[in-house]
Amino acid sequence: MDEQHCTELLEQHRIRPTVNRILVAKALAAAGRPMSLSELERALLSVDKSGISRALSLFRENRLVHVIEGGSDGVRYELCLSHHGYVDDDMHVHFYCERCHKTFCIDNTPVPIVNLPGGYRMLSVNYIVKGICPDCGNP
Repeated sequence: MDEQHCTELLEQHRIRPTVNRILVAKALAAAGRPMSLSELERALLSVDKSGISRALSLFRENRLVHVIEGGSDGVRYELCLSHHGYVDDDMHVHFYCERCHKTFCIDNTPVPIVNLPGGYRMLSVNYIVKGICPDCGNP
């Protein structure tokens, strides 16, 4: 994803594009899979940990990232490619490999519909399948 596309994505989510925010968005897009904070730190040597954390916090507030919990190494983040910051139309299943400890997006598998009782309103879903990825499953 180039800088212009990152800028447009930030603006669609009501986030003012700054150099650090664009760098974090580009790193998440380039990874092609959810990243942990420590992975982002290693990928973005020019941005300190607090700058990355502030960007991720703002992205989360404005629904620009999915926050994936459930792997053994803490929280991971991935860009939400929905068309605006009001509704997340990019929810999908994630897969956590218990051997290599990587989390993968399963883009073509939507999150199953959950019928909540009256009065409950869903804001996000964290749907993760755990197992062994194809790379780790092949001897």
